[in-house]
Amino acid sequence: MTKKSLKSKPAIVQEDPENAPAGWAPVQHLLAGSSGLSILLIEGRQPPALVVSNNNSICRAFQSSPDHVSLCDPYCGDAHWRAMSSGGVARYKCHAGLQCFTMPVQIANGRTLAVIGGRAFVSGADYRVMVERLRAGDLKELLASEPFSNVIFAEPAKLDQLADRLQKAARQIKGETYPLPANQEEPAPLAAGNAVALQAPALPVPSKSPSDLQREIDQLRDELEYRSHLAESLRHFLERISSTDPQKTYTAILTNSKDLLLAERASLLVVDERANELVLKASVGLNTQISEGARIRLGEGVAGGVLETGTALVVENIENADMEPAPAERQYKTKSFISYPIRIGGRTIGVLNVTDKSGGEKYDDVDLSLLDIIGPQVALALERAEWQERAKEFQLMSITDPLTGLLNRRYLQERMNEEVNRSKRYDYPMSFLMIDVDDFKNYNDLNGHQAGDQALQITAHCLKVALRSADVACRYGGEEFGILLPQTPANEAIMIAERMRQRVAETVYPHGKSQPLGGVTISIGISIFYKHVDTPDRIIAAADRALYNAKSKGKNRIEFYQDS
Repeated sequence: MTKKSLKSKPAIVQEDPENAPAGWAPVQHLLAGSSGLSILLIEGRQPPALVVSNNNSICRAFQSSPDHVSLCDPYCGDAHWRAMSSGGVARYKCHAGLQCFTMPVQIANGRTLAVIGGRAFVSGADYRVMVERLRAGDLKELLASEPFSNVIFAEPAKLDQLADRLQKAARQIKGETYPLPANQEEPAPLAAGNAVALQAPALPVPSKSPSDLQREIDQLRDELEYRSHLAESLRHFLERISSTDPQKTYTAILTNSKDLLLAERASLLVVDERANELVLKASVGLNTQISEGARIRLGEGVAGGVLETGTALVVENIENADMEPAPAERQYKTKSFISYPIRIGGRTIGVLNVTDKSGGEKYDDVDLSLLDIIGPQVALALERAEWQERAKEFQLMSITDPLTGLLNRRYLQERMNEEVNRSKRYDYPMSFLMIDVDDFKNYNDLNGHQAGDQALQITAHCLKVALRSADVACRYGGEEFGILLPQTPANEAIMIAERMRQRVAETVYPHGKSQPLGGVTISIGISIFYKHVDTPDRIIAAADRALYNAKSKGKNRIEFYQDS
């Protein structure tokens, strides 16, 4: 393979604002912000568009990728042709399951321009399909481009409203206005330099009383505030629940779901597939008697039933739901709750429970729809946490010596590389000890291998209790042990070594009296990081030579490496 083939392809440019008509961009950004939808101004095939506003992050990931942009070609790639062919609003659903529309806009003389609008999921099912493709299907390479950073959801009617507002805005740009009641003055064209303002008098004014209009304005303002809050919450949801620590992930999933659903109490249970049970991983507001780690069997209680069926349960009032009421000692404030299955790849991997909605309100299908939206992201984070837990188990097994419980030689070598680099960068001291059990072959031969293994376990314990939390103790091989002492100068290393030597010598071993020195002892060689001993191999070799000197001088002693 040549070097050229190894280079990644450059990302595709998404926007060409220098060729956009003057005055349009501020209007487009305003409409995109207030609607919560994507808008692109295009002139021919795209990318690039002339102006991009609030782009769906999934679209950005596709159209920035040279390997995936072709998937969009029959849809948004041909949007300009669709708009010009229809002469009006043309609606389509793209390969990603996003609902879009396109239409021509006459905002610059002599140019054939069009807009793409929407780029939103209008169905939770479509979103789930896309998440599955990104998680483990044909699109998993796109995960690195953060496709979930700005996912857009909307009702179909919102796209129609945006199309209508875009048509009106385009006419305003051209200086056109709408018919006004006879008692209204004709407004001036709205274009002013390079900025355009959407002025209220230029819009049609229905025959409503001032109080009706005020109520409508208040409703629109409330809806916009709610949509903005919801969009912001969803936009950052995945970011908040991403963590390399499984327990932090569980807690983040729970607290953010609770906040989004206005719940005062919530719990997150994860499936233990080996036991076919739910395990409580995180809870908020629950009775202290329900502790983390509590288990629920398949089919047991509400959560166990949801695990068994894989179907969400929305209860507005438990007394009307033919269900047993919750025990009185749990002191729930309301009788409404949701128990929601977290599913991925056709299997349930957890259950999220929320109850006691703030203000005493009931949970309903609107809340369930919100869970359907965040559900795929929660499932991804939960699956990642599950794999992280397993990885930690396997990692611990792979770096631990099974006999002594100390870290193994492989781990020591990795840490040595890290600490040597740190010492070089920050001029930190570093020490290393090589330790050998004196006359261990004699102990093994006289007392047997099982007794020898027990002696190594006792020695490992003596070393561990003499060390600090930052120190790294490993079984180097056979009866040899290696001790890494980060940020430790020679004088401290000597004190630590002496502490270990004394502890071993004072410990009563089962067959210690059979040893030539009357008990089990250790010899220790010390080396430090400095100018000529500045790589892991040189540091270990220096400690090994110092250990040899300790052995040759009578054993049960400490020797410091001296560069000759």
